[in-house]
Amino acid sequence: MKKTYKIEVDCAACAAKMEEAAKKTTGVKDATVAFMPQKMKVEFEDDADITAVMAEVLKNCKKVESDCEIFL
Repeated sequence: MKKTYKIEVDCAACAAKMEEAAKKTTGVKDATVAFMPQKMKVEFEDDADITAVMAEVLKNCKKVESDCEIFL
């Protein structure tokens, strides 16, 4: 399953850090962060609990970019 989320991030380099953090999260098959439109696309593993995975994605993104936001 794929979902798109609105995000808030200050620069393209920060967006790249968020993308890498999201990709490393368990339950995420792939993730793409687009800085200009402020969007994150996430493809989940087939058996993933989307709510729990996105909570972990947000936590991991906050580790690399503390002032980022993902609107869940």
